[in-house]
Amino acid sequence: MAVATQKSQSDPVRQFSIFLANKAGRLLELIRILQSRHVHVVALTILDTTDSAIVRMVVDDPDQARAIFHEQAVAHTESTVVAVELGAATELPKVLSSLLEAEINIMTAYAFLVRPEARPALCLNLDDNELGAQVLGRGGFKLLGQGDISR
Repeated sequence: MAVATQKSQSDPVRQFSIFLANKAGRLLELIRILQSRHVHVVALTILDTTDSAIVRMVVDDPDQARAIFHEQAVAHTESTVVAVELGAATELPKVLSSLLEAEINIMTAYAFLVRPEARPALCLNLDDNELGAQVLGRGGFKLLGQGDISR
């Protein structure tokens, strides 16, 4: 297991939940706007419904992304999440067991698309992110802060 860090406590990873019309090409349009301003998506998941989609994403420059969303009138919310690096994909059961032992529920979970050093990492929205981060840190997992994923 990797060495734990407290970076995520002082430099939390920001997640955007974006509400998009369920229309072909809308996600591509949004990603292109972000990239035109040098904002890169590093983690992504989509919940699709008949009329709309909720896109959850983590970007390498949340301040710039927030400004773009406001300029473009993109409906969104912002929250903090727990980002945990795994030494290997086989450590997933250890992460889940640690959270289960502490009776912490996982609301959403998705993998990072890009990570320095090519290590797997998870983005977790927990029913108690602060406690979850403490539990995982004590379990020896490396917690990531926004600075760890920013360019």
